[in-house]
Amino acid sequence: MKRSVAQMMGRRGFLRRAAGIAAAGFWADETIEAYQQNVNTNSKPSDLKITDLRVAVVTGAPFTCPLLRIDTNQGIHGLGEVRDGASETYALMLKSRILGENPCNVDKIFRKIKQFGWHGRQGGGVSGIEMALWDLAGKAYNVPVWQLLGGKFRDRIRCYADTEMSPDPKEYARRMKERLDRGFTYLKMDLGIGLVAKTPGTLTQPLGQTPRDVFMTQHMFTGIEVTDKGIGMMADYVGQVRDIIGMEVPLAADHFGHIGVNSCIRLAKALEKYNMAWLEDMIPWMHMELMKKITDAVEVPILTGEDIYLKEDFIKLAQMHAVDIVHPDLATAGGILETKKIGDACQEYGVPMAMHFAGTPVSCMANVHCAAATEGFLVLEFHSADIPWWDDMVEGIDKPIVNRGFIKVPDGPGLGIRLVDEVVKKHLHPKKPGYFEPTDQWNNERSHDRLWS
Repeated sequence: MKRSVAQMMGRRGFLRRAAGIAAAGFWADETIEAYQQNVNTNSKPSDLKITDLRVAVVTGAPFTCPLLRIDTNQGIHGLGEVRDGASETYALMLKSRILGENPCNVDKIFRKIKQFGWHGRQGGGVSGIEMALWDLAGKAYNVPVWQLLGGKFRDRIRCYADTEMSPDPKEYARRMKERLDRGFTYLKMDLGIGLVAKTPGTLTQPLGQTPRDVFMTQHMFTGIEVTDKGIGMMADYVGQVRDIIGMEVPLAADHFGHIGVNSCIRLAKALEKYNMAWLEDMIPWMHMELMKKITDAVEVPILTGEDIYLKEDFIKLAQMHAVDIVHPDLATAGGILETKKIGDACQEYGVPMAMHFAGTPVSCMANVHCAAATEGFLVLEFHSADIPWWDDMVEGIDKPIVNRGFIKVPDGPGLGIRLVDEVVKKHLHPKKPGYFEPTDQWNNERSHDRLWS
């Protein structure tokens, strides 16, 4: 049956009115308010520009850690952190190179500045800025960083606890047991030649030489070797700790001292019966063939990586199977995305990724987002279990941050945290007391940075 134009228009009007009534019900005041709370009204990502980079240097966390704040033209800022023990200058020298950039172009900016980083603490400036860029991008798009990385593989991040050393194995085992009572499921100990150095017949080295004399000398060039007596005493120390904490919990070891490759192998063999989770940085990481020699000679996992900048050398280690586990420090390795790339690349060779970390909750949450988004992640270091004010530096996430040995992955935008200014100000370095003061002196640093003709 044919309908007139008037009838059709009347029907359309009815449908429009009905839709309007339904919309009015849907967009009730409380619904509109809830919707607006999920939109970042301060930010239009395409127009976001970096306007400033400022620092605040925290001490005692347990180490000195320069915090970064990148400001923008839209009133939002991003937080980052230069690696523990490094200078804030590593980041400030890059300020002029990021001013005016859109922080959401994280990879573009990273590729622009990564030439100014290097291994060890020298990677701290590039990495800290990269963290802050991700924090800004997440805030701009109102999503957590892990979502920008492609999503998450886990909802909580396992941590391993470092524990202050003691020359008395019983006392050290007591401290380790306390970590277990707090819920930690993974432990690491220091196991250095300092434990035996005062006992005659434990070390062979040039007469009159002290550890301070070779502090800046790589292991293979110190002339220090451990005797059978010394190795026996160090292994017995671990055995006494295992007697208290049991064999079930993973136990890693670090800080052996600047001893030769053959001593590393002999010590590692003596520790095999204690089923160590890994032996860390037995020699400097760049001597990959020698690292592989150790790895191939022993039946305990060998690990390195906290001082490596960028993914390429990690990939070499994994390709060579020179180590069993890689161990990047995100604040040296190049930041969040580069560390995820490291984990993903090494996974292709069957090599898992543990993560080194010894900073404030800012860098901690950068690690958490990266670990959540990296399938081959194993465990994250936690170095601040004995710092009572560590959690108080930030808000916006569940407390305690490390709860029964795990960190909950946050759902808030960016890194998911806000600084608690009054707490951070109480722990500023006494020689660097400024709190995110202007850094205009770094605005116009310029050079011809291109690496090719």
